[in-house]
Amino acid sequence: MPAALPLLLELFTEELPPKALNRLGLAFADGIAAGLQSRGLLADDNTATAYATPRRLAVRLSAVLAQAADTEFSEKLMPVSVGLTPDGQATPALLKKLAAKGLEGVDVTQLARESDGKNEQLVYRGIAKGAALAPALQAALDDTLGKLPIPKMMSYQLADGVTTVRFVRPAHGLVALHGATVVEVGALGLRAGRATQGHRFQSQGPIELPDADAYEERLHAQGRVIPSFEQRRAAIERQLRDQASRLNASLGDEADVSPLLDEVCALVEYPTVYVGEFESEFLAVPQECLILTMRLNQKYFPLFDAATGKLTHRFLIVSNMALANPSNIVEGNQRVVRPRLADARFFFETDKKVPLADRVDQLGTIVYHNKLGSQLERVQRVRALARWVAKAIGGDPERADRAALLAKADLVTGMVGEFPELQGVMGGYYAAADGEPADVVEAIRHQYRIRLEQPVDDPSATATALFVAERAETLLGIWSIGLVPTGDKDPFGLRRAALGLISAFEQLAAGGRLPADGSGLTLDGLLAQAAATFAAPPTAAQIEEVRAFVFERYRNQLAGQFDRAAVDAVVAVSPPLAEVPARVRAVVAFSALPEAAALAAANKRIGNLLKKAEGQPGSINEGLLAEPAEQALAQALRTLRPQAEGKFAQGDFTGALTVLSQARDPVDAFFADVMVMAEDPAVRANRLALLAELHRVMNHVADLSRLAAS
Repeated sequence: MPAALPLLLELFTEELPPKALNRLGLAFADGIAAGLQSRGLLADDNTATAYATPRRLAVRLSAVLAQAADTEFSEKLMPVSVGLTPDGQATPALLKKLAAKGLEGVDVTQLARESDGKNEQLVYRGIAKGAALAPALQAALDDTLGKLPIPKMMSYQLADGVTTVRFVRPAHGLVALHGATVVEVGALGLRAGRATQGHRFQSQGPIELPDADAYEERLHAQGRVIPSFEQRRAAIERQLRDQASRLNASLGDEADVSPLLDEVCALVEYPTVYVGEFESEFLAVPQECLILTMRLNQKYFPLFDAATGKLTHRFLIVSNMALANPSNIVEGNQRVVRPRLADARFFFETDKKVPLADRVDQLGTIVYHNKLGSQLERVQRVRALARWVAKAIGGDPERADRAALLAKADLVTGMVGEFPELQGVMGGYYAAADGEPADVVEAIRHQYRIRLEQPVDDPSATATALFVAERAETLLGIWSIGLVPTGDKDPFGLRRAALGLISAFEQLAAGGRLPADGSGLTLDGLLAQAAATFAAPPTAAQIEEVRAFVFERYRNQLAGQFDRAAVDAVVAVSPPLAEVPARVRAVVAFSALPEAAALAAANKRIGNLLKKAEGQPGSINEGLLAEPAEQALAQALRTLRPQAEGKFAQGDFTGALTVLSQARDPVDAFFADVMVMAEDPAVRANRLALLAELHRVMNHVADLSRLAAS
């Protein structure tokens, strides 16, 4: 068999959508590789290399065969009794079957016989010729182009002025090389060759590729193109960090840098990084505004002081032109960014002329949801709830009310109208400019964060009240109009709101603001209070659904940290949200005890017995405890119950379960020696009452039956 050779396939296009480029490049490479693999044309040691630049999608496969190996095959035709006459001649049915399979010339003596366990079957065995590269590559190319994750298709005419094709962008060239040989394939009105194009402005001209292995080197040397997306991205990042280090600066938060790096990588083919700057007077504008306009609109990388983390007056430009004298590029970009920064300054200064409080009434013109009213109506609901929450957590209701009143007022400012991403952030700046209290400013500024990360204290109580009130209002309001999350669709962020609520309860507990006696903020109390703020309150069933939804979110969150059975056991009893992690840890510790399995199984058995019992169990009658085993269990319960409940009241859930583990022997003896469902109704009811009390005590921390083996 001939040796496998490298294969190069490149589709040269007009500028591709930058946000989709990397995904398109990987899908193109994977599709071609999969298509050839399925046809037996890739050698075992083959590796695939994807290429993607703004003007090309390409793939290099290191070991591709010109012809796939022939393969043996067998084709079951029909039972011998149907296909052959008694004298061994082909029946009309067999002749028709052979013709349908393209086997007209096959003699019946060439057919094998095999038993399928029921009948003897006629089988044709043959050799299938392996696929040739050209038709196989054509099929793989057609299939791949049809399945690319194209965000939006274009229609355009070919040079003949008649033929119309559809693709993400007009294609102008196709290269297909197997070793040094052009593979005869076509796509989008193009026929494959060996010539490609380099950089739009800095290439030395059309590039003839002698073979597939010359692709990267020729494009880089003659075309001034780095075809690999990953290599180009790495080159950009290296230059950015070198320039930042030289200026004693940083690029800022990695979470913000990485997406921008991906995007600019999809905009350039031969990146070079230059330093630009703007007038320092613009730094008087909130830095979030300047950062956003540079990153979002101009694709620049703002620089931050390495020591303080504050924005500087410099930024980095990723250019597609490598020039000895880049002054025109730098000056041009500086001219472009100044009006953007001036606009931001104008919005900021103009917005400050009208206090946030004077803007609140304008929220009546903004629809929150047509079934839930305007943003102003929503503000009134959140205000009422924030006051209640603040009182429940030991905060200042008046401050919470003020924060809720002003929280959405920045939606009608010029800055947020231009940059919606800055809502909340700008509200904080404007509130500070209006002289609002510091805790009100912080509450407005951080209202959109995903979760609370620090224990709640006095300075953060106002922000917490607003945070909790808004999420509770969102959950109940959106749920009540039927917009429940389904699958991966959650347009109103209810899953995020639930996780935010969970984090708030955790941090309130960490800050000592949730009394152990349940007199403070509880999920049930919060949802009931939130429901009361709506003109058309959610139903009791909807409130319960939201409550279950929050616990389900918590279950999913904790399942990645703890044993799933332990999490299920705790969530099943719907404890106060803040206690869930401690209870789960206690159940995990209990599960490791030697008594755990037997007690979990007994708990499950007790639960089943109680479900089958008629009516509610009454109280225990000591006089009806006749059997020694039931007397011993009752005595164990009298001894262990106060100890376990004492530990429970102190929040020592591990201690409570450890105490209960001592009940194993009397429980085992009870089920071994006592007939629960006795014929005497009074005795039966008394034994069920004993088990019901045991069940209640055992399941105070968690539903231990969830730990039993299924």
